[in-house]
Amino acid sequence: MREIALRKKIEDTASGMNADFVGIANAGCFENPEYTGNKPQDVMASVQSIIILGVGVPKGAFDTLPAGRAEYTNTLMAATATLRIAAFQIAKIIEKEGYRATIVPTEGSEFGYWYADRKTLKANLSIKYAAYHAGLGNFGMNHLLITKDFGPRVRMTAILTDAPLEREEKGDLLPFINEKCSSCMKCIEVCPAGAISQNGEIDREKCAQYMFNVLGGLRCGLCVKVCPM
Repeated sequence: MREIALRKKIEDTASGMNADFVGIANAGCFENPEYTGNKPQDVMASVQSIIILGVGVPKGAFDTLPAGRAEYTNTLMAATATLRIAAFQIAKIIEKEGYRATIVPTEGSEFGYWYADRKTLKANLSIKYAAYHAGLGNFGMNHLLITKDFGPRVRMTAILTDAPLEREEKGDLLPFINEKCSSCMKCIEVCPAGAISQNGEIDREKCAQYMFNVLGGLRCGLCVKVCPM
């Protein structure tokens, strides 16, 4: 089938451009009642699939935290640049096949970076939620995606497309919250802003204020550093 061949081309292109993983979610997952964020349908009315690209972030970027926050932030930006280039090439491939594609801003989920809504501090859609429905991992108490190979030490971007690309044979989803989190809580203890609570909620305002006022725009990263997964 045409879509199967396109999906294979997307996966091969992503791998050849240094993406460590790729997943595809049906855009319909954002219509689930439990999802309360912004929806990709509000951006692209014809969207059918969300393509998620990700890279593992080198562990050395976390080892020097908190002293090495400038280096950590720069490493994240390098990962973002890698993903943007790969996503652009994939978007071009999709459009050559007669579909439409556009790239989701990667930074918006970080509570106040320039792409996020200034009032709600929410991105146009949650890439992590799409990644969960693509079977790439599940959520930690720190509201980050926990992947099998990299834990929460990942960087992701996404592509919206009207191409029907989701695999029909996809298995059952993982539990929404990683089962190891209930006996850990290290991210809650280490958070300098006190933004993560034991009931699974996160205070976006506290996280944003700490990163953009206290740290002057540098990333914090401590909840990722202490995660044992």
